[in-house]
Amino acid sequence: MRVLVLGGAGFIGAHVVEGLLSEGHFVRVLDRSAPVSNRSVEFIQIDFNDVMTLSEALIGIDVVVHLVSTSVPSTSNKDPVSDVNGNLINTIKLLEVMRDSGVNKIIYFSSGGTVYGHPQISPMDELHPTDPVCSYGIVKLAIEKYLNMYSELYGFTSIVLRPSNPYGPGQRRMGVQGFIGTCINMALSDSTLTIWGDGSVIRDYIHVNDVVKATISALKLERSDIFNISSGKGYSLNEIIEFVEKISNKKLDVIYKDKRDFDIPEMVLNNQKAEQILGWTPSIEIDAGIVDTVSNFVNQSTKQS
Repeated sequence: MRVLVLGGAGFIGAHVVEGLLSEGHFVRVLDRSAPVSNRSVEFIQIDFNDVMTLSEALIGIDVVVHLVSTSVPSTSNKDPVSDVNGNLINTIKLLEVMRDSGVNKIIYFSSGGTVYGHPQISPMDELHPTDPVCSYGIVKLAIEKYLNMYSELYGFTSIVLRPSNPYGPGQRRMGVQGFIGTCINMALSDSTLTIWGDGSVIRDYIHVNDVVKATISALKLERSDIFNISSGKGYSLNEIIEFVEKISNKKLDVIYKDKRDFDIPEMVLNNQKAEQILGWTPSIEIDAGIVDTVSNFVNQSTKQS
């Protein structure tokens, strides 16, 4: 299959690209970041809003994997106009270009961590009410609705993946998204880790390799659907800190600050639908996943020194 990966130079995207290549697929990557190193990949370096180049990039393509996002949950509320323009509007433009180009299959990375809002039950399945509390989640959900519209009106096959909290090798060491990566980096660099709240917030963490396997399984699906991609297990921030301290043999200096209004106390996703329809189940437990990620961070630090 010939696959266009939007955002293929990012953390998850780079892993998805490698997974697709290992399965024998042709891969073309579109990203505004530096080109990926794999010579087997066609790389186009542009911004997501370049409609003309998007049209050219779709030539000969069977399916689009859409991982582009210009915002993150913790900062999206600061500039919702930019969030809407950079993500919702540009995705609608993409869908129009796809329609004009005759490409009608898309795998879209939504956000299992933000589209549901406060849980009524836990773990939450795909039928749980969606009531996001941040612009990031609102925009992700709006894109899902447009994908459904294009499926109904134009015969698109749109497969929505709602990953929980992906982590693993290649994750950004510093930033406003990705607690495990930040936690590991703070431990290895003997730096201070800041947490909003008392550390009791529970999240569902999924290793990036399991996300890749889910994506490849979704590639084979011939109908539109929505799937949680998750471990189905919840861990508090304090539990993650304990894992990282034990595995890295480092004691973290943690500062606890007042909790943020948009932080939901618990977010755990039911993944049974993906198991039943995609034949996918997560295979990497949290302790093994953190060992893998710590090892990667240490190796990268050694190479850079």
